Amino acid sequence: MHESIYNKRMTLSLHRLRTLREVARVGGIIAAAETLHYSPSTVSQQLETLSRDIGAPVLERVGRGVRLTDVGRIANEYGKELLEAEQRTVAAIEQARQGLAARLTIGVFATAAASLLPAVFQELAQRYPEIIIESEEVGVEDAVEGLRDGRLDCALMLDYPDAPEQWSADLSVVPIGIDEIHLAAPAGSGLGQEVSLTEMAGEDWILSGTTTYYGRAMRTACRAAGFEPVVRHRLDGASAALALVAAGLGVTFTSDLAKIFSPLHSVETIRLAKPLQNTIVIVQLPHTAKRPTVRAVHSAFHKAGESLGLRPPIETHSS
Repeated sequence: MHESIYNKRMTLSLHRLRTLREVARVGGIIAAAETLHYSPSTVSQQLETLSRDIGAPVLERVGRGVRLTDVGRIANEYGKELLEAEQRTVAAIEQARQGLAARLTIGVFATAAASLLPAVFQELAQRYPEIIIESEEVGVEDAVEGLRDGRLDCALMLDYPDAPEQWSADLSVVPIGIDEIHLAAPAGSGLGQEVSLTEMAGEDWILSGTTTYYGRAMRTACRAAGFEPVVRHRLDGASAALALVAAGLGVTFTSDLAKIFSPLHSVETIRLAKPLQNTIVIVQLPHTAKRPTVRAVHSAFHKAGESLGLRPPIETHSS
């Protein structure tokens, strides 16, 4: 038995290594199946095949769950280098061949998905119909992990200048546009067309939780205005937050892009006396910027941002 294993040439499937990394990232087969859009049995079969390819199990049972074996941890660690090499190879091939054709997966936040993506899809369909885009809603941590293991080609994220995200040095950040932030209050609030954030210290607030970058950034804005917001409702979705504002349950922050979620006639969008803003950025691995298909997607996002009134970014990030 040992002889047959050791005499067998080891072949490593990048697809199976990527599945292993996803199981390691989310902590289980069922959770990985959900993010990979496979059935749990398919994920299990892929990892069983990977174990046969390697000649040793990559997973072991622990109670009702699984964990990586020592061999599985080695495969996961060094497999990352193979997956990164795959991405560099894809970039080089795209540069060498004629025509723009690829299937790209983009990480997005919900507001961008609702406001920017439809315009991006329309632009690409007209100019580059062979570029197929798939999207996935992700937070910052999931986006960074997805970029590094090849699950995502790039990610559309927020960067709040007064509480900037500490992007890792191995990532490239390309600004798309500036999204102005406003106050959203129930219709008939009597606050007028402009309000100082300090005046809102005693209001009930509807904000994203502190586990989200946006939630932390907006609390930073309130503290800079001299108060800790009294958060009555913690909701991460802009549409749900604005629905509660419409019901008179508090105030929240909104933005030019988020206006798509604002209920007509029941929510007032009020300008802040001291402007706040988000920078919409595309985050990616540095070599990804060399891919012609990805550059085409960048151009489509820039055009979509302009059509929705985003101001051009002032500061240029690394690319």
